[in-house]
Amino acid sequence: MRKSEAKQLLEQARDFWKAEEWQLSADRYEEVLRSFPDEEGSSIWWFDAALAHKFLRNWEKAFELGKEAAARAPRGEADPAYWNLGIAATVLRDWPVARDAWSGYGITVPEGDGEIVGRYGMACVRLDTDGEREVVWAQRLCPTRARVVSVPVSAGRRFGEVVLHDGEPTGARVAEGRKHSVFDEILLFEPSELPTHGVTVTAPGAEDLEALFECFADRGFGAEPASSVKLLCTCCSEGSHEQKSGVDVGSGTQDFMLAAPADQVVALLDGWGRAAAGRSWQDLYPAG
Repeated sequence: MRKSEAKQLLEQARDFWKAEEWQLSADRYEEVLRSFPDEEGSSIWWFDAALAHKFLRNWEKAFELGKEAAARAPRGEADPAYWNLGIAATVLRDWPVARDAWSGYGITVPEGDGEIVGRYGMACVRLDTDGEREVVWAQRLCPTRARVVSVPVSAGRRFGEVVLHDGEPTGARVAEGRKHSVFDEILLFEPSELPTHGVTVTAPGAEDLEALFECFADRGFGAEPASSVKLLCTCCSEGSHEQKSGVDVGSGTQDFMLAAPADQVVALLDGWGRAAAGRSWQDLYPAG
């Protein structure tokens, strides 16, 4: 291929990129890279081609091209080539490459060779289920995976599932004076077996509702007041909002969402109810 032809193909690749024609853009970049893999500026072409395949959710190609992009990027300087490779490697569960990618980006990962399970702080993830979006709290396990610790209300979503999320924040939530980034979900990485239930509870004081929360949390299950769910338009959801990260509601009768095995939820509610005067529950139903 002559350089004049390569120049034309690169112009086409950029035009297709602007039009978000990811496949066509990637095709042009790859055609050029077959002839000029190490030309000056080729690191950007490798990166853009890999990123286009990430947008297409073609993880094998994003991984293949991402390795080439990372091989041409400086280590330890937060180069995005490593981040995108880390995502693709995680999707494919290639943990050695994922570990090396995060290290190349400049992030410390736990020692070992297998799956990365660390504590990278709390964040919020915007779940996306067939166009239905919901922001939930999650504990980050690695730079791109997080375990959901809210009880989702979206159909088919569950407390305890692990989601893979993007790295660019699209909003923020503020809890107890601390700002937490909101990341968009890329895919459901690991489903949860804990079903969701709805129930109406009556409690004489806020401490009784806190006890309900702890009753479930101590067993690795979830409990959350339905009042914690707030409907926001897309524009508002991508802004910064004050939000509670735990149970902070008054006494009285109200609806709760619970995440626990079906054969244990009644016993847990009964145990909570018997532990103090004035506590009761009713209208338990499966919610997902």
